[in-house]
Amino acid sequence: MEETSNDKETSGSIGKSLSMFIAGLLIGGLVATVGFSLFLRSQKNQAASGGGGANQLVLKLGHGLDTGHPVHLAMEKMKQRLEELSGGSVSMDIYPSSVLGSETQCIEQLQNGSLAMTKTSAAAMENFIPSMSVFSYPYVFRDGEHYWSVIGGEIGKTLLQDGEKKFLRGLCYYDAGSRNFYTKNDPIRTPDDLKGMKIRVMNSATAIEMVKAMGGAPTPIAWGELYSALAQGTVDGAENNLPSFSTNKHYEVCKHFSLNGHTRVPDMLLISTKVWNNLDPKVQQWLQQAATESSVYQRKLWAEMTATAMEQAKAEGVTIYEVDTEAFTSKVAPMLENAENPIVRDLIKQISEVK
Repeated sequence: MEETSNDKETSGSIGKSLSMFIAGLLIGGLVATVGFSLFLRSQKNQAASGGGGANQLVLKLGHGLDTGHPVHLAMEKMKQRLEELSGGSVSMDIYPSSVLGSETQCIEQLQNGSLAMTKTSAAAMENFIPSMSVFSYPYVFRDGEHYWSVIGGEIGKTLLQDGEKKFLRGLCYYDAGSRNFYTKNDPIRTPDDLKGMKIRVMNSATAIEMVKAMGGAPTPIAWGELYSALAQGTVDGAENNLPSFSTNKHYEVCKHFSLNGHTRVPDMLLISTKVWNNLDPKVQQWLQQAATESSVYQRKLWAEMTATAMEQAKAEGVTIYEVDTEAFTSKVAPMLENAENPIVRDLIKQISEVK
């Protein structure tokens, strides 16, 4: 929130000099603190004992998910833990459902220091940090266990820090599951089944290249328009995780869901480096611990939600197919070997070597 004020004229040279001196001090202080004041607010912390008076540091976090999503619930857990670890001296204000802007807009607010934290898909980070595109390549990860070994290890930690050159520091990853094919009429058991099929994909060059490599016809369509596109036959199928398939009721149209797991793109919790670098080291430690614990909690919630989504899909008449992924992997192998960005090629090689 910006504030404006009017300067009053004073008479006499001494008065003018004094005013200029004070104004200089105020402007200097404003320049030094304006960014910090945009994402923090101070309020009186009412301690449980009834004692008051201590200023509370409050970090603002904005994201685009609804309040029932596992990521939002994990953020609420993070807020609780941050308050516990700090003895109530640090807290968070969480703004869900894009009330502070879209995913990209929130990232930009972090970059200019007007927002402290946000959640983003690693796919969206490709536009800011090219190395993040490694998550969009198919079958980079052998399975879920390999995936978590990678992002929980040195590679994952390095990727979280890669954004610092763009004023974006990653605190943790959140599970967003694996993406799989689902279709209206004919099931996809092998890549050959994709021939002639129009498959909705995100507006991503990597996703388009992947479906082409497998033999399908990639068709970028906005997510909000997908249900009607499926119902009207504009596309024959799509690809996403089970919770998204279920919560958006795509099971009403598509009765075949293949567990081929071609990509695993995590969500990320980001903090502005303009915020992070101004935090006391103890506050940084509390925040990082609370974020890490929230990631563990969110993975549990996501697993439960995925299991529920699968049961709901089955109850709605959807057939779930276990498939042999080797045929899919071989189809897209040239994509991984010939990744245009040398940094991504090197990352793919490093990931393949993680046991």
